[in-house]
Amino acid sequence: MELDVVELSRLQFAMTAMYHFLFVPLTLGLSILVAIMETVYVMTNRPIWRQMTKFWGTLFGINFVLGVATGITMEFQFGMNWSYYSHYVGDIFGAPLAIEGLMAFFLEATFVGLFFFGWDKLSKVAHMIVAWLVAIGSNFSALWILIANGWMQNPVGAEFNPVTMRMEMTSFFDVMFNEVAQAKFVHTVSAGYVTAAVFVLGVSAWYLLKNRHVELARRSIAVAASFGLAAALSVVVLGDESGYSATHTQKMKLASIEAMWETHDAPAPFTLVGLPDKENRETHYAIEVPYAMGLIGTRSLTQEMPGINDLVAEAEDRIRSGQIAYDALMDIRAAKGDAAPEATARFEAHSDDLGFALLLKRYVEDPRAATDEQIAMAAEDTIPGVFPLFWAFRIMVALGFSFIAVMAYFFYRASFRGMDFPRPALWFAVFIIPTPWIAAELGWFVAEYGRQPWTVDGVLPTALSVSQLSISQVALTLAGFVAFYSVLFVIEMGLMIKFIRKGPYQDVELVEDWFRRHDRPAAAHGSVAHPAE
Repeated sequence: MELDVVELSRLQFAMTAMYHFLFVPLTLGLSILVAIMETVYVMTNRPIWRQMTKFWGTLFGINFVLGVATGITMEFQFGMNWSYYSHYVGDIFGAPLAIEGLMAFFLEATFVGLFFFGWDKLSKVAHMIVAWLVAIGSNFSALWILIANGWMQNPVGAEFNPVTMRMEMTSFFDVMFNEVAQAKFVHTVSAGYVTAAVFVLGVSAWYLLKNRHVELARRSIAVAASFGLAAALSVVVLGDESGYSATHTQKMKLASIEAMWETHDAPAPFTLVGLPDKENRETHYAIEVPYAMGLIGTRSLTQEMPGINDLVAEAEDRIRSGQIAYDALMDIRAAKGDAAPEATARFEAHSDDLGFALLLKRYVEDPRAATDEQIAMAAEDTIPGVFPLFWAFRIMVALGFSFIAVMAYFFYRASFRGMDFPRPALWFAVFIIPTPWIAAELGWFVAEYGRQPWTVDGVLPTALSVSQLSISQVALTLAGFVAFYSVLFVIEMGLMIKFIRKGPYQDVELVEDWFRRHDRPAAAHGSVAHPAE
């Protein structure tokens, strides 16, 4: 029954987190694109750029509001469904979340209001600064969230206190500059930039196909293609950095992503495609690229990358070491007179492996009483689902390289072919609008599913992290979230489609004034002459 509650709690958090992340990447990317567009408006004083800023800013606002609403729910879940996790590591995990709320979110939320309602109350330069503060706040908010998540992947700057029975922070500096967190941040925000670029590209392509808002669409494509090309290239480079950090922080995750069952002689090959078979410990029909994984994962030709089988054997050794730590912890808790100093020394020698002993609680109440068979089963549990990880990663990477090709093509057409875009290319840009979200969700699936069976890698198993709830309670709240989020999804899609179909708001007086000042007839400007504009 407890495992059923665990699985339902995981499903609920996964559903709410992945739904929330439908809004995050577009918010991150659109905030920067809108700020760039307004900067061009301030520099050129051309009304078309103000119109672009307002239009894409409206879509940003819709997305931002729903992102905030869904994000609040996630934080409440830590107390509702994951109370033991919150108790065990709340001192560390809660700190960056609190800073995000007090510093980044307040900055972002405050200036969002000024952005939308300050057009006629602020100078052009002041309003541009507001746009950039919104963008900085959005990205700064992501930084603190990813610092918290990065600590779950690589728990540095903290240690277990046997007296309080909790993890306690020892170095905020180490938590903040955790190599996994920093790699995740730059990779995630770059993916958000690609998402926004593909979105702007696709919507603008649709306008060109309908022969509407042509000038806005062409300029938007030019901005999106150049920004998106730089972002797509960054995603690949920074994703490589994430893989490199996993080589020494999450070896089992990396081995599972590669379906690397045995330790290869250095440098290890990269499996391009194949069918991983966990039961038989082999990958059928594998096509390998020699040396590639060794170069990516270790940046050398001489360093080995351990395979899954060797890592399982290592996990078994760490479980036995963790049993010693658990036994010493029980002696410390019992405070058996003269035994306490000796027990403390024994605990400190094996404390790094205490979390591995806790894996045994799935099979036995007291980890010290576990049989060899139970230890072997717990060690086997450290292997996440290889097949879904293997293919989720490869689909994500394939999409990532496709974005580079798409952005490079549209950048070339915008820069060197007079913004002449063939209709098949425009239709393709429309059809691929959903693909960056697919890539982003797959990326989070790889990151979070690949961490299993841990909530905090090597420290706290997922099965021990949940609240003492009944199956019916979790199932009821899961059904409620599904229903509520489905309604929000319909509202989000309805509002976005409505405003895209409606098109940009036209400051007619501003446009005509610009043409008068430049001694040009307003009729030459298509957006004034044509009612659809």
